[in-house]
Amino acid sequence: MDELRRLIKEKRIPLYRKMDQYRNHIIAGLLLLLLALPYLLNSQYIMRIIIMICVYSMLGMSLGLITGYAGQTSLGHAAFYAIGAYTSAIISVTYGVSFFITAPIAACVAALMGLLLGLPTLRLSGTYLAITTLGFAEVVRMIFLNWERVTNGPLGISRIPRPVFFGIELTIANNGMYYLVLALLLVTTLVMHFIVRSKFGRALTAIRDDEVAAVMMGVRTTYYKIIAFVVGAFFAGLAGAFYAHMIRFIDPNTFTFDTSILILSIVILGGMGTIKGMFLGAILLISFPELLRFVQEYRFVLYGLILVLMMRFRPQGLLGGQQKTDYAFPKGMKVDNQ
Repeated sequence: MDELRRLIKEKRIPLYRKMDQYRNHIIAGLLLLLLALPYLLNSQYIMRIIIMICVYSMLGMSLGLITGYAGQTSLGHAAFYAIGAYTSAIISVTYGVSFFITAPIAACVAALMGLLLGLPTLRLSGTYLAITTLGFAEVVRMIFLNWERVTNGPLGISRIPRPVFFGIELTIANNGMYYLVLALLLVTTLVMHFIVRSKFGRALTAIRDDEVAAVMMGVRTTYYKIIAFVVGAFFAGLAGAFYAHMIRFIDPNTFTFDTSILILSIVILGGMGTIKGMFLGAILLISFPELLRFVQEYRFVLYGLILVLMMRFRPQGLLGGQQKTDYAFPKGMKVDNQ
């Protein structure tokens, strides 16, 4: 396996060399396929599943920045998802404000909550941080459940208006919601790509690999972890805002501990420290229950069995450990590899 990875890295295998040569063409082809997908499938049921895959890909990337790159275990990511959904829904329903205004506001509110959570808790790590984030998510859910004057309590918020773009109401039927989530997913992917390939991303990777060594090298670990939480919460809130306007009804039971575990499972299954893995993890874990509806009594047993086997035979995830890029040193600087 190590020899295979070395050959791939050195581009001695023709298939991978060809794929690397035509990478831009492959990306352009995938984008064209995604744009044409609604006309190729012509099924609202399948399009709804694909839209949810896009939403959970955004959630996976947002948690992946925290867990996959910074190495901070969070069991409460559904809280930021819920904050984004409720913020956008409340503003839209109460004041009739457009989605394109409420969504950035909702994302910023979720990011602010990420900051408020990060400041007192991110000196913690491991099990302590995981339990703290789990408690935070439950507190948020209970607030939404009991603050009936604002959130309507257990009855939830209904009749959330759909996004309207230049007078056109975006729905699944007219493919507007699909293209909207595709645009949001593209923005999320580009931002995450630039983050992880920047100095900030390398600092997060250093913290994940060895936090003590990172501190000794002068990395401000608490600062970087807080920023990772803020950015992750921002995009989770953006995904929540979109979800609320697509479904048009939300209640506290939509954002339970199970949702946090599903997002974390996407990160683990797809691969820690990789963006491509979030797409693969979301595709598998969102479509898998739908494909196994014919064995409804056993589908979650099979789902759990696959995760157990993954943890046993490939704990780094399906695509984990493959994004090993060499550091780009400044011009004129030479390094002796001997």
